[in-house]
Amino acid sequence: MFKNRRDAGVQLAEKLRHYEARKGVLVLALPRGGAVTALEIARAIGAPLDVLIVRKMGFPGQEELAIGAVSETGAVVLNQRVLVRGNISKKYIEEEISSQKEEIARRRSLYRGGKRLEKLDSKTVILVDDGVATGATMKAAIATIKEDNVERLVVAIPVSPPETADELRAISDEFVCLYAPSDFMAVGNYYEDFTQVSDEEVAKILEESWALKERDNNV
Repeated sequence: MFKNRRDAGVQLAEKLRHYEARKGVLVLALPRGGAVTALEIARAIGAPLDVLIVRKMGFPGQEELAIGAVSETGAVVLNQRVLVRGNISKKYIEEEISSQKEEIARRRSLYRGGKRLEKLDSKTVILVDDGVATGATMKAAIATIKEDNVERLVVAIPVSPPETADELRAISDEFVCLYAPSDFMAVGNYYEDFTQVSDEEVAKILEESWALKERDNNV
């Protein structure tokens, strides 16, 4: 059990100390909740922080169940197990992709002033979220990162179902998961405080991180 997202980030940071003060390391958060967790990692290892905007596509009438996800670069990952079981139409999927792309554009404007994600070539990317369930969002993020020639991809999460953890481990260079309970229910069940994070909080986290980076560059 984690006290909150910051506590989860502090615990993850202890597992990532070998990246401390290394050049070419970027901590990349999945907002919104992942930004809070990732901030603690970035602080601990002295690495810059940014976000990768990925939107989950929800099952009709059951939005928390992901049928897939779409990233800010347009990468789409579909959860075939859920799609087959739910008999979901192609039209619904296309409408969801379009809707989530609009939301991604809104968030990119708010978080980065409309700027696109920087190129990740030759970087070690530590990809962070506050937990995963189906892993659809994380898989779309991984697909996006692999569009660039990254040096190393590290996935760091506090909690995951065992089967999702196995899938993510297989498609990353290094995988850190603090807790993979066999009776996994929902990510929020493993936090004492899982209060929703606002867009404004994410924007503030990024502003603080970028200001610190700018200060360090001028030293």
